[in-house]
Amino acid sequence: MKRDILSFIDQNIATFSKGQKQIATYIKEHYDKAAFMTAAKLGREVGVSESTVVRFVLEFGFEGYPEFQKALQELIRAKLTSVQRVEVTDNLIGNASVLDKVLISDVEKIKNTLEGIDRHAFDDAVKQISAAKNIHILGMKASSYLAGFLNHSLRMIFDKVRLIQTTSGSETFEQMMNVGEGDVVIAVSFPRYSKSVIRGAAFAKKAGADIIAITDSESSPLAEYASQLLIAQSDMASFADSLVAPMSVINALIVAVARDNKEQLSERLHRLEQVWDEHNVYQKHGH
Repeated sequence: MKRDILSFIDQNIATFSKGQKQIATYIKEHYDKAAFMTAAKLGREVGVSESTVVRFVLEFGFEGYPEFQKALQELIRAKLTSVQRVEVTDNLIGNASVLDKVLISDVEKIKNTLEGIDRHAFDDAVKQISAAKNIHILGMKASSYLAGFLNHSLRMIFDKVRLIQTTSGSETFEQMMNVGEGDVVIAVSFPRYSKSVIRGAAFAKKAGADIIAITDSESSPLAEYASQLLIAQSDMASFADSLVAPMSVINALIVAVARDNKEQLSERLHRLEQVWDEHNVYQKHGH
């Protein structure tokens, strides 16, 4: 059961036992640290038993501490400032090898993404992209690099692809003025979510376009506008989120769309190779 944990605490703290109030107060004041503690460690930190922590979690309607911890981690990712993220990273890594910790964490994110992604939504997204009248790609801040890579690859297949590039909120709508029925908007956003991307998705949805959202969870603000929701894990590894799993999902999307449009892609690549050779774009092997 998902709840806004901090709001629930505010509304019910008067009914908590002494031990539960200690836990609740610590979570309110140090939610960035509590989200990554075991039940036993949280209990030691506030001076109560592990069983008291578990009973406290059950009051929220969660089945157990792991589910509560995951919900708290999702909650804080949209709340933490960049400064807080750096501190959390230091606490998580401790004295371990940064290289080992980050790469192993990224492998785990890809594995969990593969296990949890909606296969039907993925297949439908591929069909929608192939059949679209126009394809608009929207991503800001760190997600702009994902959007740019997707744009670069899809433009190898289609002429109908457009990357929305903006420096202000109003420019988003100016570049999306002609979005309408038959179009697909691929919106990419991860915490901290870009308001421009969310507003752009809402604008396109109202205009009749299909929205393919690539984001981190069902509680993402992009989810309510999505015709197809592709969820990829991006838990923080530093002051910025890891984008390895989202990039893998985008890679899979590109390969699947390419397979669906094999003849068109082959023809375009053949023409591109001639252009690249003519203008000496790529270094020849051995020269």
